[in-house]
Amino acid sequence: MGLFAYKGRNADGALVEGVLEASDSGSAATQLFSSGVTPVHIGETDRSAKTQPNDVLLRLTRRKVGLQELLLFSRQMYTLLKAGVPIMRALAGLQDSTANPTFRDTLQRIRESLDAGKPLSTSMGSEDGVFSRFYVAMVYVGETTGMLEEIFLRLFHHLEFQELMRAQVRSALRYPSFVIATIAVAIVVINVWVIPAFAKVYAGFNAELPLATRMLIALSHFMANAWWMIGLASLVAGAGFHFWTRTEHGRLTWDRIKLRLPISGKIVLKASLARFARSFSVAIRSGVPIVHGLTLVGQTVGNAHVARQIEKMRASVERGESVLRSAANVGVFTPVVLQMIMVGEESGALDDMMDEIAEMYQRDVEYELRALGAQIEPVLIILLGVLVLTLALGVFLPVWDLGTAALSK
Repeated sequence: MGLFAYKGRNADGALVEGVLEASDSGSAATQLFSSGVTPVHIGETDRSAKTQPNDVLLRLTRRKVGLQELLLFSRQMYTLLKAGVPIMRALAGLQDSTANPTFRDTLQRIRESLDAGKPLSTSMGSEDGVFSRFYVAMVYVGETTGMLEEIFLRLFHHLEFQELMRAQVRSALRYPSFVIATIAVAIVVINVWVIPAFAKVYAGFNAELPLATRMLIALSHFMANAWWMIGLASLVAGAGFHFWTRTEHGRLTWDRIKLRLPISGKIVLKASLARFARSFSVAIRSGVPIVHGLTLVGQTVGNAHVARQIEKMRASVERGESVLRSAANVGVFTPVVLQMIMVGEESGALDDMMDEIAEMYQRDVEYELRALGAQIEPVLIILLGVLVLTLALGVFLPVWDLGTAALSK
């Protein structure tokens, strides 16, 4: 088998070009004719040399395909397919209109794969890091059931829900992150500039300083003289944490820790379960079997620990247990949710109940996020109070002691 670059005309007379895999040029021409393309030129090529750049810097700096591009792509594909536009023409139009060069190249490769006679789901599945397994599986269901435009609409609503959840979390964490960053900057400024000025004054007293003052001065000297060590240690720790969370064990451990954090843990759990319920609803409504649907939606929850619990659900259902019993055994759903699952399973409307569960968890997340500021504010006030008290004791206590000694004389 070899790779052949071709140019040809489709049924509308438009010029198309791409690369396909065949045993010889005659087989390549046969594939093109069967896909409705009349070949004009066919020649052997080395696709890997053209489409797989060896420039490492280019790979590192190229823009990734984000959720916004997939969101817009899904909506536009639904609109174009519903209007009767052929897939190849729809992809060509979207390729010309997208502002992301990486996504433009992705659509070009998908068109080439379609020209080679491959299904759309297979073409999307070969694009690593762009389309998730869930997305590809939904497209496959749409192809096999003739509901491709409806599937793209459901994927649009699914991605829109994912983006909404992310935006709410980012909005809720913006204020506490700003306050914590401000406290960190204040600590650095005080230790590098303020305390050394007071230390020079105290040095002229020739008196024994309080313990709190000596500790502050020692910390200030350490930060002023070993700032490069602190920076290097921070970079090493950050890089180590980054690579650790990229491993399977590290990601699972960190995601489990996130669920146990005092304030944000319950928000992360509810957000993950909301994503699961919405994804599972889309899968069931699209005709995906329950066992296969549970396999697919695990990667949409955004938490490795919750995904593992969903995998346990899938194994239980595969052994013949009901969805209700499987959900109860994993221990992450509330009794109200389990009751809704029971009703949906008994009535045959599990997809509708999953939608209700997603809406309920989403409302809970929105409420928790609105209350997050009120919950974090006392913690931040305590931190500021401790910082001010430490500075007051360390900086002004010697002045107070000297003033008291002068007055006593």
